[in-house]
Amino acid sequence: MKIQEIANQAKVFWTDVEVAVADSSLTLEFRCKPKEVAGLCDWLFNQQNYHFSGLVVEENAIWELHYLFVGQGEMGRIRVSTVAPLQECRFPSVSVAVHAADWHEREAEDLFGLVFEGHPSMGDFILHDDVWQEGVAPMRSRFDPVSALANRKPRHDWRPKRVVDVPGAFVMPIGPVFSGTEESVHFQLETIGEEVLRAFPRLFFKYRSVEKIAEGRSIDDVILLAERFSGTTAFSHALAFSMAIEQLSEVDVPERAQVLRCFFAELERLRNHLGTIDGICSSTGLAVATSQTAILEEEALRLAGFLAGHRYLFGLAVPGGLSRDFDNQSLRESITRAKGIVRSLDEIEKLLIDTSSFLDRIEEVGIIGKQQARDYGLVGPVARASGYCNDLREIQPYAAYDACTFDIPRESEGDGYARLRVLLSETKQSLRIMEQAVAHLPDGPVFTKSKATAGVGLAGVETPRGATWHWVRLDEEGRLKRYRLITPSFTNWHGFHLAAENFAFQDFPIILATFGLSVAENDR
Repeated sequence: MKIQEIANQAKVFWTDVEVAVADSSLTLEFRCKPKEVAGLCDWLFNQQNYHFSGLVVEENAIWELHYLFVGQGEMGRIRVSTVAPLQECRFPSVSVAVHAADWHEREAEDLFGLVFEGHPSMGDFILHDDVWQEGVAPMRSRFDPVSALANRKPRHDWRPKRVVDVPGAFVMPIGPVFSGTEESVHFQLETIGEEVLRAFPRLFFKYRSVEKIAEGRSIDDVILLAERFSGTTAFSHALAFSMAIEQLSEVDVPERAQVLRCFFAELERLRNHLGTIDGICSSTGLAVATSQTAILEEEALRLAGFLAGHRYLFGLAVPGGLSRDFDNQSLRESITRAKGIVRSLDEIEKLLIDTSSFLDRIEEVGIIGKQQARDYGLVGPVARASGYCNDLREIQPYAAYDACTFDIPRESEGDGYARLRVLLSETKQSLRIMEQAVAHLPDGPVFTKSKATAGVGLAGVETPRGATWHWVRLDEEGRLKRYRLITPSFTNWHGFHLAAENFAFQDFPIILATFGLSVAENDR
C-alpha cells in the first residue's frame, strides 16, 4: 500500500487528523490531538505494519511530540505529531500497544519531566534514583545545573526492582565497574538457581547529554559531537547528521560523494562486524580465533587510516558531501586489501563451524523470536537474525544504495549462531558494495557548499548495529535549536533481556557478545 492510501484511510478513521507533507512526498506528518495519539500509533504499528523508530520531544512555545514510523518502499515514513501547552505535562502512553515506545517514553519522562499515563514503569531510568531525585528534567529550557547539583537529593534507600519473589530467589549484580576496556553498565540478574529468570540492564552511568550540549551551537560544532559520541560508528552518525542538514539546505550532493559515502559506510560496517566477531570468539574462550579476528580488525582499521587519514573515519562525512576526495588508484588498492581480509575471515569461519565446542555455546542460546523482535522494534543484525528485516538500505534507500546490487542477510532461528551468521554474511556483502562503488565511481566533485535554512530535518542511516535517526531543528541563525539522537544500541538494549532470560549464567557473556551492543552509543 502507498503512503497516500494510508493517509486517506487514517482520515476516515480519525476525522480530525491533519495530514501534511514533511520533507518529501514519502514523508508525511499526521497531526492529531493528544487523546488520539495512542490509537493512531496502534493502527500504524499493529495493522499497517509500520516499524516504530522513535519519539522526538520538543519544548518550544508549546510541547511538540513526534512519534516516528517507517515502512517498506512506497509506504514511506510517517510521523504522528501532537502538541500541548507547556503547563500540560501529561500525555497518554502508547507503549501498551506499541511496546517499542517503552524506553522512549521513560527517557522523555526523565529528561523533560513528562508523564505518560498508563505506562507501567516510570522513573529511575537515565537519572538513577540513587543519584538524583525525580523532577530534575535536564532537557528543559529552565534547567539550572548549578541549582540542580546544590539541591540534589539522592535516594539512599534505593534497592533494585525485584520481579522474582519466591523462597531462595536472589539478585546477582554484574558491573557497573569492569576490568579492561569494558564500558559501564550494571546488570541485575534474578535467579533461584543457575538459570537467569530476569535480566535487567541498568545503563546511563556515562550519560553525556549530547543533545543538550548541541543546543545553540553551529552546524560545524555539532557534527563533531555527532561523530564522536560513538567512535566505532563515527561515519554513520556523521552521515545521518549531514543528511538531516542537507534537507534544510536543498542541496544536491554530488553523485561521486554519494557513491563514496556508500563505500565508507560499508568499510565501517566491515570493521565493526570484525570487532563483534572478535568479541564472540573471546566470550567462548577461543583464544586463537580471538587473536586472528583481532588481527583482521586491526587490518581494517589500518585500511581506513590509509585511505581517510583516520582509523575511525573522523572528519570525512560533512553536510554537502565529503570533506575530501580520493584518487581512484588508492580506492582500487583498498579493495584488494579488503578482499584479503574477507578471505582470511572465510578461513576462520570454516574453523568455527567445525568446532563443536564453539557451536555448543552459541547454538540455540539467547533466542529472540521474530514477533518479539518486531514488538521491541529491534534493528540491525540482531533483528535480521530473528527474521525481522528493517534495513534502511533496502526499505528506504539513501546515498547511492538504490544503484547497488546486494543481499540483506537474514536468518530465522534468532539465536547466537544466527546472529553470528548474519555478521559473517554481511562482511561479504559490504565488500560487494565497496567493489561496485569503486567500479562505477563517477568523476566530479565530492562537495557542494550550501547554507541551511531554519526548519526541521530528519535522516535515517543503517549503521553497522542498525538504524539510527538524527532529528535537527535549526533556528533563523542556523544554530541547533534541537538535536535528537535515536541510536541502534538504545533500541537493542531495550530487547536484550529477551535473549538473556531463561538461559544459564554461563551463557550470559556469550549472549551479550552476540548482540554487539555499545554503551557509549546508548549513553549519548
